[in-house]
Amino acid sequence: MITLASDFGAHYPAAMRGVLAAESDARILDVTHELPRQDVRAGAFWLRELLVSFPPAVHCAVVDPGVGTDRRALVVEAGPHRLVGPDNGLLLPAARRLAPADSIACYEWAIRSPASNTFHGRDVFAPCAAAVHDRPPGDLGSHPRLTPVSEPVALSLPQPTIEAGQDPRGVVLVVDGFGNAITNLPGSLLAGRAGQAVTVNGRAATVVEAYAEVDDGAPVVTVGSHGNVECAVTEGRGTDAFGLAPGDAVRLSR
Repeated sequence: MITLASDFGAHYPAAMRGVLAAESDARILDVTHELPRQDVRAGAFWLRELLVSFPPAVHCAVVDPGVGTDRRALVVEAGPHRLVGPDNGLLLPAARRLAPADSIACYEWAIRSPASNTFHGRDVFAPCAAAVHDRPPGDLGSHPRLTPVSEPVALSLPQPTIEAGQDPRGVVLVVDGFGNAITNLPGSLLAGRAGQAVTVNGRAATVVEAYAEVDDGAPVVTVGSHGNVECAVTEGRGTDAFGLAPGDAVRLSR
């Protein structure tokens, strides 16, 4: 299997699928092409949360504001998975979720005169994904276009600040399609607090385990499927009710 994920929207992924179909007999499966546009950190978060549900595959992922510059094309071997994409930090959080650190290895794919400096998804990453798909486990280093990389661009999602006697503080990592503001605060902070009143940056909300526990339009704080605290509104958008956007600071108080 080769999976595809990007911020390309509806049209451009078709060209990537065409290249893969021409150069590989792999099953091609789209993960999403609606990753937040040009937001590498948000893309890294979603890949980390989504790819863990897949069986071993080659995952070709592209969120690439630096396309056409000297940034490297990267292949990451993470246990039985392989990730292909730009060396801008996009791939490593997912790789760390998919495999222990001692089974992760990184390689640079040599870029050779792509047809376009603005569409490396088609001209660089899709051909690379097709090439590494056919390599047996542990054999990537022998490919003539792959060179080991010891220091890929690192990207770590921000960590919350949780100290005894202090309100937990974090940030909004992403906003999903429902308008839920997903923070980096761990869901364990809400354990045993269902029905309690809290504030988020001074705005009142109720801790719930399911959205239907309160009336429509009520601001709530809950634990999302990703295990993090999220700020939401039943039958509404949490971003509007809480005045939050990606990157905003969040302070959770009783």
